[in-house]
Amino acid sequence: MSKYRSDNRGFISLLTVALGIAVIMVLALTGYLLYFFLGELPSVDTLKDYRPSIATRIYADNNELVDEFFLEDRKIIKVAELPNFVVQAFVAAEDSRFFEHRGIDIQSISRAFLKNLWAGRIVQGGSTITQQVAKSLYLSPEKRYIRKIKEAILAYKIDRYLTKEEILNLYLNHIYLGHGTYGVEAAAQGYFGKSARHLTLPEAAMLAGLPKAPSTYSPFTHFDRARQRQSYVLERMVEDGYITGADQERALNTPLTLRSVRPKEKIAPYFVEHIRRYVVEKYGSDVLYREGLEVYTTLNIEAQKAAREAVERGLRELEQRQGYETGLVQGALVSMDVKTGAIKALVGGREFSKSEFNRATQSRRQPGSAFKPFIYTAAFDKGLTPSSHFVDAPISFPDPSQPGGLWQPKNFDGKFTGATTLRNAIVQSRNVITIKVLQDIGVDYAASYANVMGISSPLSRNLSLALGSSGVTLLEMVRAYGVLANQGRRTTPYFITKIVDRTGHIFEENQPKVEQVIDPRIAFITAYIMQDVVESGTGRRVKSIGRPVAGKTGTTNDVRDAWFMGFTPSLITGVWVGFDQERSLGHQEVGGRAAAPIWLYFMSQSLAGQPIETFPVPEGIVFVKVNPKTGEPSSGGGSIYESFLEGTTPLGAIPVEAGQVKPEEMLPREENE
Repeated sequence: MSKYRSDNRGFISLLTVALGIAVIMVLALTGYLLYFFLGELPSVDTLKDYRPSIATRIYADNNELVDEFFLEDRKIIKVAELPNFVVQAFVAAEDSRFFEHRGIDIQSISRAFLKNLWAGRIVQGGSTITQQVAKSLYLSPEKRYIRKIKEAILAYKIDRYLTKEEILNLYLNHIYLGHGTYGVEAAAQGYFGKSARHLTLPEAAMLAGLPKAPSTYSPFTHFDRARQRQSYVLERMVEDGYITGADQERALNTPLTLRSVRPKEKIAPYFVEHIRRYVVEKYGSDVLYREGLEVYTTLNIEAQKAAREAVERGLRELEQRQGYETGLVQGALVSMDVKTGAIKALVGGREFSKSEFNRATQSRRQPGSAFKPFIYTAAFDKGLTPSSHFVDAPISFPDPSQPGGLWQPKNFDGKFTGATTLRNAIVQSRNVITIKVLQDIGVDYAASYANVMGISSPLSRNLSLALGSSGVTLLEMVRAYGVLANQGRRTTPYFITKIVDRTGHIFEENQPKVEQVIDPRIAFITAYIMQDVVESGTGRRVKSIGRPVAGKTGTTNDVRDAWFMGFTPSLITGVWVGFDQERSLGHQEVGGRAAAPIWLYFMSQSLAGQPIETFPVPEGIVFVKVNPKTGEPSSGGGSIYESFLEGTTPLGAIPVEAGQVKPEEMLPREENE
């Protein structure tokens, strides 16, 4: 017996040693694995400064949200701002023991392990909310045991580092909830059109059912499944003591109103795209799409709506007149505050979804006669007056590119009127006289003058400049016309008032930039005559607006481009109409017919209810009663008040100070048409 006992003791000793070695090896292996995993795992120290990718928001001038840019549609909200039942719904559905465990729930893991073992593959995760945070922020979504081990270790570290509220804050702002929405705030707005602050219990329960499989349980595409999942969440909330059975019953019987799944129509796509390009160019795409900028703009929503409606209405009427079946016709509109340069409305085309090309800012088209006011303004600054005479008669210039080697410009109506005042040349848009005026003052002088007023596109240095042969953008035309409206002061058009980042830091802030570039008296003389363009000239179509307006039409060869530029003392608006392919708009579709109605539709709506303004008369301007046809001093019937610089009135004229002339007398009268 002693022999057997001795052998038994030896066996036990050997077994003990073997077990000891095994334990040491297990501990060593465990230590190595912990070292391996911990060494590979990222630090959780940055979680307190969590900076997720959030949307950049674009606001109108009344701080109303216009559009957003994002890679992930996420809007940050603090857990403390949510109703309690929102948090409770997610906890009940995803991790009922969240407030008890330390990041990992052994019970859930054990249950999931047995199910996975039985299935022979990973079919259930058993992840806590903290583990989901660890996975979404640090790990890949692959279903492997190594990843689950890393996830558990990270979850434990996160739970020790953050409070439960901080973990929930991460979870509820980061989790994907379907249809491109990340976080409970974006989901609440996406599904129900409201902030998560205002969710009801049944709405919260439906959102809390989404993390398991957002596409499977989407209320937009699988409403019945979403309701089943909602019912499950409410049942779990009852079991965990968050709500009563009566609360559950009421929630189940409450009908849900979902937001429309159709994409919301964009109010100002071309305006917003212009801003997007600017921000990307200046700050980079990462800043735009990830850093949650707040971009405050000059856009006026009501004006923008009126602009879109006006453009579409005018183009539709043109198509009906010409019998276009396919609708190839395009239009653009820019409206700017005269005093500040703030862009209040912009339409860059008819359908942004089909063409993102911005015809208001990117397209250079010939302005035709709409360029003439710059020539005449330069002429007035060089000593000519509205009563100066030029002879409207045939002219020709050597030009090898033309038939017969001659350029023989004509007036639009093909007629010649003989001796004509500059006033009538502007009002009736006489081509030949404008060429002669340009010849008189010099091409270089006129081109430089236009540059000073705001035309930045390259200008041809030849006499065709008088007829608007050089391509310009609608935006720079609006800027240059604004000088006439603003008493010789040039404003810099701007779209953005302020850009603020997620921390409240101001990236940039823009104030009006105004510079006196020409004599205010010269600007007034041109603007004063341009009121007659509306009263009795080529812009008569907009006269029905019923307030002082200065304007000018523009039409190019073969009626390929139609323009109307017009302004009040406070608002300048320009309209362009044409085909992208530069073909004819059709018979008689000149600026006064194709573009002016769009201007009228827009301005009538934009100025409705606004006080009627008259153009202020600067010091140094005097008025003389003249014959409207000859420009000679006259006191007879039908005479009009013409404006002059002091000291330049016609011989024998009796000048009158501005204060002695009633505002209504300054406007050309009906009988003068």
